[in-house]
Amino acid sequence: MSMLRHVAKSSLKSDFIVKGSRCISVKSLLHGSPEAKQAGDIEILQHSRLVARGKYVHGLEVHRVKPESIDKYKEAAENYYAGIKSDTRLHVKLTGSWETLVGDQDVFVHILEYENYAGYDKTMDLIRNSQHVETYRKLLPYVNSRSTQLAQEFAFLPTAPPHAQGGIFELRSYQLKPGTLLEWENAWRRGIEARRKFVSPIGAWFSQIGRLHQVHHLWQYPSLDARKETREKAWQIDGWAETVSKTAQLAKEMDSFILAPLSYSPLK
Repeated sequence: MSMLRHVAKSSLKSDFIVKGSRCISVKSLLHGSPEAKQAGDIEILQHSRLVARGKYVHGLEVHRVKPESIDKYKEAAENYYAGIKSDTRLHVKLTGSWETLVGDQDVFVHILEYENYAGYDKTMDLIRNSQHVETYRKLLPYVNSRSTQLAQEFAFLPTAPPHAQGGIFELRSYQLKPGTLLEWENAWRRGIEARRKFVSPIGAWFSQIGRLHQVHHLWQYPSLDARKETREKAWQIDGWAETVSKTAQLAKEMDSFILAPLSYSPLK
C-alpha cells in the first residue's frame, strides 16, 4: 500500500518524535537503538549506502484534510511551509507542496530537504523552539490524519532544483519486496535513460524511516495527454520494456497520483 493510501491516524498534537519529555534523535534511531541492529534493518542500511546519493535526507509529509476545510488548510499550510522555507536559520529547503487531483482526494503532499540526519535533528530542534511550531499547530484542526516518511535520493537521480514549468506532476509509489532495492536501482539506472529522451524526472527516493521498502518517483508533464504520449514513446526505446518487466517482478504494489503544485511550491 502506498504512503498516500497508508496515511497513519496519528495524534494531531505534534509532528515530532517525543517520548515523555525527552526528544528522540533520528540519528540514534538509525544507529544506536537495539531495533536498528536487527538483521532486516541492517540489510536496509547496507543497501542504502550503495544506492543513495547520501548528501541529503528528504521528508515526505502527507496530510489527509477534512473536505470542508480545504481552503483553510491551504492558507495555514502556506503560512507554515513558506515560513520555514524562508527562515535561513533552519537549513531546510522546501522541495515542493502539492494537492492530489487524481487518486486519494483531499490529500496534500509536502517534500522537504534536510542536510542529512544530523541536519534533520537540528532543524526539528530549532522548529520546536521557535514560532514555527505554533504556526504548524494552527493547521492541525483541518487535518484528519498525517504520515511522515524519511527517504534518501537515488545517487543516479538527484532532485531537480526549483523551477516553474507549469503542467501537472505525477507521483508514482512502489512497495518493493524486502531485499530487492539493489535490483530495483540497477534496473532503473538503465531504464531511466530511455525516459530521459522525452522527459526529465523530478526526483526519486527510497524510504528509510516510516513505511519501509518503498520507492517514490516524481515526474512533470505539460498535461495528461502529454504524459500519455511520452509514456508511449518510451516503449520504442531499447531497455524500457526490460525495466517495466523488472518493476513488475520486484514491486508488490504500485500507485500513481496526479498532483497540482500549490502557489508557494518551489517546484511548479
